[in-house]
This record gives sequence, structure tokens and C-alpha cells, in this order.
Amino acid sequence: MSVVKIRFASSLYDRMLALYTGEVKAEGIELEFESFFSPRAVFDRMTGKLDFDVAEMSMSEFISRFVADKCPFVAIPVFPSRAFRHGMISINANAGIVKPGDLAGKRIGVPLYTMSAAVWIRGILQEHHGVDLSGCSWIQGAINVSGKHGEPNVLPMHKPVNIVQNDGGSNLSELISRGQIDATLGTTLPEAVRTDKNVRRLFPDFRSVELDYFKKTRIFPIMHVIVIRKDLYEQHPFVAASIYQACEASKQAALKRLRYLGAPVNMLPWLPADVDEIEDFFGGDPYPYGVEANLHTLQKFMDYLLEQSIIGRRVPVDDLFVKVA
Repeated sequence: MSVVKIRFASSLYDRMLALYTGEVKAEGIELEFESFFSPRAVFDRMTGKLDFDVAEMSMSEFISRFVADKCPFVAIPVFPSRAFRHGMISINANAGIVKPGDLAGKRIGVPLYTMSAAVWIRGILQEHHGVDLSGCSWIQGAINVSGKHGEPNVLPMHKPVNIVQNDGGSNLSELISRGQIDATLGTTLPEAVRTDKNVRRLFPDFRSVELDYFKKTRIFPIMHVIVIRKDLYEQHPFVAASIYQACEASKQAALKRLRYLGAPVNMLPWLPADVDEIEDFFGGDPYPYGVEANLHTLQKFMDYLLEQSIIGRRVPVDDLFVKVA
């Protein structure tokens, strides 16, 4: 079997590091790993021009394209980004927001209405905190820089939503500080959280709130997935299993390094306690790959996509992924 050259684009997560360094290799593949600080650039280049052979992709954008039959790539059940997002909701205290339900009818800033983080946050607020978001206005734009959040190529909504593009020259952080919007949600906090006493998290003790959510639901929200250009997969179908196995091996290498506390791999002061928490609550692996281990989480995410009119119909979760074994 001849070796296939593949350009792989992803943020340089610890679970991808062994692929980047070459410590782990994908069988039958000569891998050129291109690392990105922000995954948004990868999404935009992949959906816009198919710039890479294999790439990290927004889970919401992949599913919406798959359901609409407008998807030029296939997915493997590797989920390089997962995150609890309760801590990524900020409010202006002068807007009268004390509890989650007070978000009803407010003006809320969001980088991209359809982004996976926003889908999860809205779904969780509605399902677990009884928040009525139907009357909210959504101001869409970058949080800490002016302009748009990347150059997204998202599909149209299936029902009208009150979304306004922020094109006034100020970023969302400046708008919430001035009281021109009441809250923000997404993948990061506005800088105003650190500079304006009136701008703060909706859930100050977000870690305990997130832990309680996980105990109740057993869901660690999935944000991103790995996709392969469809034409490449059709020409070399073995690459799906090869990339999957290599990603799993790279993740296991990261877990091994994480557990070696004699030389900590990052700057977290309480890393030993965090490693213990991974063992206690996630069975040692908070990032399981494969469909079966993630079925409940993926089904819930599809519920939210449908409820929020980002997709128009449900598809079986198994159909989203090509075979890797």
C-alpha cells in the first residue's frame, strides 16, 4: 500500500501533541500537521475552500451540513474539543439579571448564533434552568475584537430568529460594559469581566454548577469533531480508521503524560487534584472517542439543534460517521 500524504489541521491540544511531534504516526499516512491557535480559522477554511485533507470541525456546522446533504466531508468519531460552558455566560448586573431566568427577553451577545458552544448553552439554560429565550435579541459578533467572529460559512436557519450582526465598530465586551447588551455567551468571556465591576459571570461558582450538571446528565459537551474530505475518503477509505487509531493513540499518550506528576505537563497549580477528579468522575478518560461512548451526548446535542431550528430533521447518530473498525 502506498503512503498517502495528508494535511491535518487542528488546534494543538495536548491530545493532538503526539501526532504533531510524530511520536504517534498514522499507518499508511505521511501526516503534515498544521496547528492553529484558533479553530475558527480551520472551520472557515475547510467549509469555504476545503483547504485541508483532514481537519477539526465545529460539531454544529458538520451536523447541519450533513442533515442538509451539503457536506463535502465525512466525519470520524474523534472529538478533540469538549467543554462545560456555564462559566462562559456573562451579564451586566445593571440589567437586572440575578438568576438564569432573568435572561428572558434580554439582548444577548454571541460570537455566532449557530456555534456549538452557543447551542449547548441555550439548550442547557432552557432545559435545566427553565429559561425562556424565545423573546431574546441576539447580537452576533466577536467578543473582544471588533467585527465578525471569523468568516463563517453557515447554512440558513430553518425558522426566523432575531439575530442582528454587530457592525457598529465596538466589540461585544465594550457593548456589555456600556449596557448596550445585557449578557454574552460563547467560548470566552468579555475582557470587561476583568475591568468592569458590573460585568460578571452569571454563575460565579461555575465549577460546582458544571460538576452538578455532569453528575445529573453524564454529559461532557462535545464541541468539535474530526472530518475528512469526502473525495479523499472515497479514494482511500483506509484513512478513516488510520486517523482514528492515531488520534486515540495520541490521546492515550497525553493521558500518560498528564498522570506523570513528577514533571507536570502544564501550569495548573492543583493538577494532582484535577487528575484525581478525572479518575473519579470520568473513569480516567474525559475524552472518549467512538460513537457508543458518546451516543447520549450526541443525541442530546441533536435535540438542541432541532429545537433551535439549526437543523430541520433528525438523523440517526450512527449515520453521521464513517466506519473506523
